[in-house]
Amino acid sequence: MFRRTTLPASACQRRGGARWWGRDLCRAALLWCVGGLLTLAGAQNVGQFGGGGVPAGPPQRSVTEWLARLQQASRVPSYVGTFVVSSASGALSSSRIWHVCEGDVQLERVDTLTGTPRSTVRRNDTVMTFLPDARVVTLDQRQQGAVFPNLLSPAAGQPVADFYDVRELGRGRVAGCDADIVQLLPRDAWRFGYRIWSENRTGLVLKTQTLDAQGRVLEQAAFSELQLDAPVQAEQLRQMMASTQGYRLVQAEQARTTPQAEGWQLSAVVPGFEARNCYRRPLSGTASLVQCIFSDGLATVSLFMQPLEAAQRPREGAASMGATQALTRRVTDRSGHWWITAVGEVPSATLQAFVQGLARIP
Repeated sequence: MFRRTTLPASACQRRGGARWWGRDLCRAALLWCVGGLLTLAGAQNVGQFGGGGVPAGPPQRSVTEWLARLQQASRVPSYVGTFVVSSASGALSSSRIWHVCEGDVQLERVDTLTGTPRSTVRRNDTVMTFLPDARVVTLDQRQQGAVFPNLLSPAAGQPVADFYDVRELGRGRVAGCDADIVQLLPRDAWRFGYRIWSENRTGLVLKTQTLDAQGRVLEQAAFSELQLDAPVQAEQLRQMMASTQGYRLVQAEQARTTPQAEGWQLSAVVPGFEARNCYRRPLSGTASLVQCIFSDGLATVSLFMQPLEAAQRPREGAASMGATQALTRRVTDRSGHWWITAVGEVPSATLQAFVQGLARIP
């Protein structure tokens, strides 16, 4: 089933749809400092990407209508493809993806083609990651907004149009598919912009770029080849998730909570960002790591809080990989010492505002 087949770049078989996986791995790698973000820097104008545009532009739609179209198009029958991500520094990575949707059930497999071998299999929000070199498989729940194209899908009830404008840029081609090109422009300095290529008949996202305030491409991800309506068998993906013999199963433990229940409060929230989820994960001994997730419907920020021993002296600072920024800070109060990490695909000033507004409840 998973025999690798390569299609000519011009042969986009238009019978299904496409979505891909990737940025959740980037955030985790940056947070734990054990890997690199796989991003792709692009050129400064549309004509340099996707084979250029043509005079006829996409239909006129609002921000909300465009995002609803992208979200709806993520539920497609099946596809097989290869997508590439890289950074402006020259780092390059690619992955092979198989995707099938049957009713309300989505199944997906992603194999890394570069770096450490890894296969990730997903059934809706249940995610299993196989690490063949270590003979370890991890079982976890996908967090909302972590998987493309949901990363560019508005959350229910969030007024995304209050914080982004849309500009329609024409049409181009990606992996042999005709695409509409639109740009989402932030209305303030708290968030990045996006340039999106979507398949013009189905709305499926084929390529994205994340843009800074000057319009420079911070990050790009794109299909290099794609076969829509590919013969992907859902049952074989289910069997892979059940075939863990010879692997040590590591199941992530987490419990839903709230910042207040964990003794934290935000004195001020960045405009447009709303609390989405909060989890507590056990660390060694009795300590726990708390993760709180905030989103404006497009961009997501995660705050991680964990206790520190008085003798521990980790280095505070900031880091960035492509569009993903990270900021660390030590907090001390009467209850002890704490280590705060903020991670998100937002400007560094946004992370600073979140960290500065976070405090222990007296």
